[in-house]
Amino acid sequence: MTESPPVAGPNSPSRNRQILIVYTVAIFVSALLLFSVQPLFTKMVLPRLGGSPAVWSVAMVFFQSLLLAGYAYAHGLSRFADRRVPVAVHLLLLVGAMLTLPLAITPGWGTPPSNGSAFWLLGLFAVSIGLPFFALAANNPLLQAWFVRTGHPDGRDPYFLYAASNIGSFLALLSYPVLLEPLLTLRLQNLAWTAGYGVLILLIAGCGVLLLRAPATAATDVAGEDSDAPAPSWLTVARWVFLAAVPSGLLIAVTAHISTDVAAAPLLWVLPLSLYLLTWVLVFQSRPLLPHKWMLALQPVAIAVIIVLLASSAAEHNLLLTLGGHLVCFFIIAMASHGELARTRPPARHLTGFYVALSFGGMVGGLFAGLVAPYTFSWIAEYPILLALAVLCRPQMPERRPQWSLPIWLLIGAMAAVLITSAFTTGKLHDWFATNRVLMIADVATFAAVIALVLRAAPTKLLATVVLALLLIRLYPADEGRVETVRSFFGVHKIQVTADGRFHVLLHGTTIHGAERVRNDDGTPVTGRPEPISYYYKDGGIGQAIAAIRERKGGPIRVAVIGLGSGSLTCASAPGEQWRFFEIDQSMIDTARDPKYFSFVSKCAPDLQPVVGDARLTFAHQPDGAYDLIIVDAYSSDAIPIHLATREAMAIYKAKLAPQGAVLMHVSNRHLELSSVAVGIAAANGLKSWTASQDPGRDADYIFATSVVISARDEADVGALGGDDDWTMTEPRPGQRVWTDDYSNVLGAVWRRLREGEE
Repeated sequence: MTESPPVAGPNSPSRNRQILIVYTVAIFVSALLLFSVQPLFTKMVLPRLGGSPAVWSVAMVFFQSLLLAGYAYAHGLSRFADRRVPVAVHLLLLVGAMLTLPLAITPGWGTPPSNGSAFWLLGLFAVSIGLPFFALAANNPLLQAWFVRTGHPDGRDPYFLYAASNIGSFLALLSYPVLLEPLLTLRLQNLAWTAGYGVLILLIAGCGVLLLRAPATAATDVAGEDSDAPAPSWLTVARWVFLAAVPSGLLIAVTAHISTDVAAAPLLWVLPLSLYLLTWVLVFQSRPLLPHKWMLALQPVAIAVIIVLLASSAAEHNLLLTLGGHLVCFFIIAMASHGELARTRPPARHLTGFYVALSFGGMVGGLFAGLVAPYTFSWIAEYPILLALAVLCRPQMPERRPQWSLPIWLLIGAMAAVLITSAFTTGKLHDWFATNRVLMIADVATFAAVIALVLRAAPTKLLATVVLALLLIRLYPADEGRVETVRSFFGVHKIQVTADGRFHVLLHGTTIHGAERVRNDDGTPVTGRPEPISYYYKDGGIGQAIAAIRERKGGPIRVAVIGLGSGSLTCASAPGEQWRFFEIDQSMIDTARDPKYFSFVSKCAPDLQPVVGDARLTFAHQPDGAYDLIIVDAYSSDAIPIHLATREAMAIYKAKLAPQGAVLMHVSNRHLELSSVAVGIAAANGLKSWTASQDPGRDADYIFATSVVISARDEADVGALGGDDDWTMTEPRPGQRVWTDDYSNVLGAVWRRLREGEE
């Protein structure tokens, strides 16, 4: 292939400014669109496909895999000598992708098959948004490669444009929950995104014109001696992959940890992801605000701080300090790893290959922490694993070896042997270590930081010390009464025994989902039929509603319950009644069935056969008019399945109600005000609603404040609740938009909770 002759002379200063502006804006807009399409399309898919693990795992695999494919495409396209070829090919790809917009689920993809649903979902994503996403994924490396060939003076080191890309990603991340979701419906979001895609095509066409008008020798003139730089070795590429994989996996791991063990607040995932993107912006600046040597010096200190935080119970510390500690330390560790990538980046001629390595590493880290770990470990094991691997992201430096270093290492080895051996024995030594565990682990973590900064210990020695500290956390666990940890795709469930042995408690993250009294106050075992407590006690809102519907009907009732939890509501049934439970998490079903954890199911419903799957899908297949009472108990957590709280979801519930049936929604939540949401979606379906919010003040007995909303066609359908002082007939709030599959506003619910308190 031959190079086209230039149509213009060398770039003038004004032309260079024009090139810089157009390319920067194009890369920024591309990243903005790329990062906003992910929540946009996933939100479109969820109501149809439900919140099953396949949807989320396939979405992650799809986006990461296609990002890697886009980078590989850019790498191959940039190798053409004739500049007209990549410009023409990529513009054709963009225009072809534009013809598939606006985004939509491809017609013909109906109900998922009983087998091979993951491949079915992958095909759905591919045919629905595969082409536009693939085109967007290629833009960042491809436009940077074009920028080099324009002859711009900054083409020698174009990686600063990566900062513009990540600023776009950063703004898309923040703008979606703050601006797009609250202000626009999905349809309007889709149309705005399509318009933005059209603008991007014009910008990239402008980039192509500027490239074709550049002198033929522009790239060589700018690159100088770098134009003959050898290709990076496989060892170097492997190092890039590793440096990208560790922070990528650590991002998911730290998000899982703070959401599980620190605070399960809504949108908490935004914070670590924002910091992750910010590190990319900072390290690829021409003059980094935070020098890389500072980050390398702080990295072992950050690792030591996280080890101490992991050793300590989050409840022992100020919540904001604990959360801030994890996030600041994650930021420092990611800065150190990404700084190494920036420091070792290749000359511009190998730019696209470098980005392929980064993308591959990011995919490996994400797949390990997001897909492999939840099915491999029963706890957030990926966090300490990746924390230890972060040590290997440090560059090799000449060690300082004072005369006393050998005795110190021998002493450390001996101490490690004693500590590990003692963990598997009993006696005073073990008891002392268990009592002083935080101090002991903090000493080992501090020693790791000291040898890294003072002795410049080799990464392998530092790794051994960090692994020892992390191992001690598992060998000497905090005495929190946890009998077991159960993990699934939906998170980590902890079954905890209280200090006095009277209660078994089910926690999902930091939220209690159920409890059972197993011993009386005098220490004797509880016998007979277990009494529902926590949110389900007989005098609470849920208990009152069940009793009222039963009394109104004057006989056995037919009940559907969405959400099993510990199985408390199985013991709220009466003889002759038909109760059916719907649960998405098989591990939750197994836990509720096991009498060593909870005995509700084994004693009250031993033949229980829950319907497994997302309730939005499974419940829709139930016969119409089948239930006197539908209890939606999927909202007693700090993270809510929005697709079960929309106008369309309520329409499904209403269709399944018997002529005088009612829908009861459990909306207790520490961070979101959801009562008005439930009232709004009920009113949109022609139902009247009554709300109740009770606080018995008996938390010590695991009987909690409960907020519920019951909705029915007429007041007579809710029986005695209509005239009960604890229940208030509630109208929709003026001016508050109804949540639909096309619109929801989580931040609005957060704001109402902050403004109104716990009511």
